[in-house]
Amino acid sequence: MSAIKITSANFESEVLRSDKPVLLDFWASWCGPCRMVSPVVDKIAEERPDIKVGKVNVDEESALAAEFGIMSIPTLVVIKDGKIVNSAVGARPKSEILALL
Repeated sequence: MSAIKITSANFESEVLRSDKPVLLDFWASWCGPCRMVSPVVDKIAEERPDIKVGKVNVDEESALAAEFGIMSIPTLVVIKDGKIVNSAVGARPKSEILALL
């Protein structure tokens, strides 16, 4: 499964109502570390059908970024049953991203 583009319009259905844990990647196209993390997040989406992976472009979805208090990107957030259970700021290797889950 590939990563899903998360917007304000689909946030509730794709994230809050998800029956799987959700890994959210808050990113922007101009962010160098985000471009390093993006292929890793995409790979996790392909390899792990037991989780849902979503990407939030902070430039397009500033309201969502503000709701999560995103101050630096990339920020990775894990949500289970509609609640934040883990998060990390900055580029991380795949093993550390998986450890968040």
